[in-house]
Amino acid sequence: MSSLTKARVAEIRAFNRFYTKVIGVLQAGMLDSPYSLAECRVLFELGHAGRLETGELRALIGLDAGYLSRILTRLEGDGLISKERAATDARKQVVRLTAAGVESYGLLDARSDEEAERLLTTLPEPGQERLVASMATIRTLLEGAGEREPYVIRPLRTGDLSWVVYRHGVLYSREYGWGMDFERLVARIIGAYDPSRDMGWIAEVGGEPAGCVFCVREDDTTARLRLLLVEPSARGLGLGGRLVSECLRHAKAEGYKRITLMTRDCLDSARRIYQAAGFELEAEHKETENGIEVTEQEWSRDL
Repeated sequence: MSSLTKARVAEIRAFNRFYTKVIGVLQAGMLDSPYSLAECRVLFELGHAGRLETGELRALIGLDAGYLSRILTRLEGDGLISKERAATDARKQVVRLTAAGVESYGLLDARSDEEAERLLTTLPEPGQERLVASMATIRTLLEGAGEREPYVIRPLRTGDLSWVVYRHGVLYSREYGWGMDFERLVARIIGAYDPSRDMGWIAEVGGEPAGCVFCVREDDTTARLRLLLVEPSARGLGLGGRLVSECLRHAKAEGYKRITLMTRDCLDSARRIYQAAGFELEAEHKETENGIEVTEQEWSRDL
C-alpha cells in the first residue's frame, strides 16, 4: 500500500468513526428505542414497503439469512411483525408490520427526521447545502452512476392521495381538455383505495413527486392497474415502465392470476408501455369526456 493510499484509508476510517458517533450507531438502542440499528432498519423497510418476502429483506439490507431470522424472531416476539407463507410459493415467507409495528415504525421514523433536522440546524444555510451535497456525492461515487436510477419508487405516504387527484386533474385538462368530471372520477377511485388490500407507489425525481401507479383488488384472482401517471418533466426516463413493472411484481407476489387496466386510445405513450409489459387489448367502446369523444379500452394479461 502506497503512502498516499494509506493516508486516504486513514481518512475514510476517521470519517467512519466520527459519523457513527454522530448518528449514534454504537449506542445500545437506536433513536432511544430498545432496538439495534439492524432491527430498526428492518422496521423501516417494512414500513416503507408494506410487506416483503424475507429474501427481499435480505437483499435490501444485506444481512445473512441466520442473522435476519434472529431479528425477525425478536420483532415477532415483541408483537411488531407477522409472518405468513407466500401465496405463490409456500417455501417463502412474507413479513409485514402489525398495528403495533406500524406505531413503532412511525415513532422511529419521526425520531429519525428529528435527529437529521437537529444535525442540520447546527449549521448555517450554506453549510447545510454543502453537507447535503457532499452526502449525495458520496452516495453517487460509491454506488456508481450506472447503478442509480434517476428516480426513486416508494410506497404511498400521507398527502400522496391528494397529489394524485390534483395532478390527474391538472395534466389531463391541460393536455386533453378533460374537465372536472374526470377529476371527480379520479377522486372516486382514490376514495375506494383500501390500504389493507391495495397498494400504490409514487415516483420521485429530485425529491419531488413525478409519477404514480396503483394496484387494486378486482376479485380473488384478478388485480387492476390504475392511475398510471408520469409528469411531463420526467418523461423519457423509463419511469412509466418501471412503475408498471412494480405493479406487476406486487400482483404476482400477492397471488393474483390476472391483471387488467382501463385506458383511452389517445394515451399513446401509456399504451406502448402496456404493450411492452405484455398486456393485450380485450375490448373498447366510445364514451364522452367533457364534451370530447374518447375511446375507452380494456387491456389485460395473465400473471
